[in-house]
Amino acid sequence: MAWWKQAIALLVLLAAAATSWARFDAGAASRLESLGLPKALVRVVAGERQDAAGGEKPAAKAGKGGGAPQDILVVASKVASGTINDRASAIGNGEARHSVVVAPLVSGFLAEVAVGSGDTVKAGDALARLDSRAETIARDRAALALKTTEDKLARIEALQKARTATAVQLGDARDERDAALFALRDAELKLDQRIIRAPIDGIVGIVSTSAGNAVTPQTEIATIDDRSSIVVEFWIPERFAGQVAPRQPILAKALAQPGDAFSGVIDAVASRVERDSRTLRVRAVVDNSADRLRPGMAFEVTLKFPGVAYPAVDPLAVQWSSDGAFVWRIADGKAERVAVRVIQRNSDYLLVEGAIAPGDSVVVEGVQSLRPGVAVRLAGAQPAGT
Repeated sequence: MAWWKQAIALLVLLAAAATSWARFDAGAASRLESLGLPKALVRVVAGERQDAAGGEKPAAKAGKGGGAPQDILVVASKVASGTINDRASAIGNGEARHSVVVAPLVSGFLAEVAVGSGDTVKAGDALARLDSRAETIARDRAALALKTTEDKLARIEALQKARTATAVQLGDARDERDAALFALRDAELKLDQRIIRAPIDGIVGIVSTSAGNAVTPQTEIATIDDRSSIVVEFWIPERFAGQVAPRQPILAKALAQPGDAFSGVIDAVASRVERDSRTLRVRAVVDNSADRLRPGMAFEVTLKFPGVAYPAVDPLAVQWSSDGAFVWRIADGKAERVAVRVIQRNSDYLLVEGAIAPGDSVVVEGVQSLRPGVAVRLAGAQPAGT
């Protein structure tokens, strides 16, 4: 091809490129005029024409009737509100409010076991008795000795009033009486220790021995659990440490009874975060007046907090550019580009931070044709002028 033909083809390509740029860039006309090009040429390049009277008006876009410009058709959705950090869930272990292992205070042979598994007892009730014949004899002997010393003291007091007994004799008689009294109390205590009593109110567990067995203070007779309430101990992430406090309500679900929920309150909170796990130890009390729960069960505990609210948008509304994420908000019938920061992704919505609020409309379909300030029409709405 001759060089002049190549030059003409290059000029045509440059002119076409300049015309396309000028018609898509709103500020192209002013920049071309600043380069010194004639206004008439600028109008031609920018796609403008003069009417018959010599006035200027923009070239009509193709539309219904051939004259009026069309709005861009889009689909929009409303911005909702979502909350994060508004609850914490943890798995914990349940224990009885009070629980004891009952063992005898002294060694001996079991003469009687007075309770069985599942019995309800009160504090002080007799659970079992050891053979106490020797202790009974010792108690009776101490009681007889006390009576003898009391009779002697009464005689010395009468003689002392008649001035036939000295004050020393009276003092000795009183000391003997006091010693006998202490001996009787000691004998009664040893006799009472032969009875194994319940230390708390509760439910008797499995009785581990029976009458006739020899027992020692290390022998387990039975367990007693006060399960009128269940204590659940669990750990929560450290970010909630400043929001949890005693008497705060909780909801607990036994893993063995997934369909039921039990209310309770926080009973105690640790004073420090566990360094290794970055969690805080918490103890809650769950009401068990219906006796449906048992110590040792596993629980899923849920705590509710005020949380932090953010705008929630449809995932299709969020677009990306080199500057980050943004959405097209519809304001006064026009598209407005708003920069946002994604806080949390969920399956149905995204929580974002930016200059949008619940109730705003954002474009979810038709974003390819949008630019700042362009007029838009929602799908299903009638175009202007119809």
